Amino acid sequence: MRRMVAETRLHPADLILPAFVREGVSEPVPIGAMPGVVQHTRDTLRKAAVEAVEAGVSGIMLFGVPEDAKKDALGTAGTDPDGILQVAIRDVRAEVGDDLVIMSDLCLDEYTDHGHCGVLDQEGRVDNDATLERYAEMAQVQADAGVHVVGPSGMMDGQVGVVRDALDTIGKEDVAILAYTAKYASAFYGPFREAVGSSLKGDRKTYQQDAANLRESLRELALDLEEGADMVMVKPAGPYLDVLAKVAERVDVPLAAYQISGEYAMIEAAAEKGWIERDKAILESLTGIKRAGAQMILTYWATEVAQRLRG
Repeated sequence: MRRMVAETRLHPADLILPAFVREGVSEPVPIGAMPGVVQHTRDTLRKAAVEAVEAGVSGIMLFGVPEDAKKDALGTAGTDPDGILQVAIRDVRAEVGDDLVIMSDLCLDEYTDHGHCGVLDQEGRVDNDATLERYAEMAQVQADAGVHVVGPSGMMDGQVGVVRDALDTIGKEDVAILAYTAKYASAFYGPFREAVGSSLKGDRKTYQQDAANLRESLRELALDLEEGADMVMVKPAGPYLDVLAKVAERVDVPLAAYQISGEYAMIEAAAEKGWIERDKAILESLTGIKRAGAQMILTYWATEVAQRLRG
């Protein structure tokens, strides 16, 4: 009876798999703070993409992890056509074609030696306008590599409009933009920093949003839509379900939510201790995110959950 009258239903097509690919490794590298998640080799990433397709997952969001020696102040590995992320996009596109929506993280933090999401000025502050120039270049090389959707995640003012113009300039009008509209300066990102080998010292509070604020997110939403966002996202998901619900009330474009590394790690750690039932907790957390209004959910459990939903 409960199953028959359920108001919210998860489906494999709701799910997007975030995946990390690391340069210069011959075996997958486990991420200590995220049990079951690895930094992939190029070969294992291709296999993970195929597995996601077979499970019915809709998309994959790719993050590149370059060799430390290739990091610099401008994050030039992020705009190198042969950089690890662009290579990974080509690999996955060659492996699964259009059977999986291939998304890419459009940000500099993985590639800079200071770990920030943008170019720094002489005072060590992120230079918004200089960073936008780099984002435009990143968008173009990712599009040339074959990505379907770019995800500008750096929270720079004007980033969606600049990326849209950059893509249109090279005839990539069909490449969509998933705007990180409400990305909060969260304490739950910790495991992700390990996952991408971040060099960050300090925080990103000057450009990510204050956890105390909601109206700010709605202003960001209006700006992103005006600049041409095809989809919008709230990140993190679980601690910000109220933000997600408010955004859902106001948009007529697809809405995503990112169940981030800290949310994943908490459930895995509590389950390992025997404090909660792992599989039930995973499904409950994802159902709550969808109930709040998300049409797409980025989650590290995407393939596992999709397989379970399909029986």
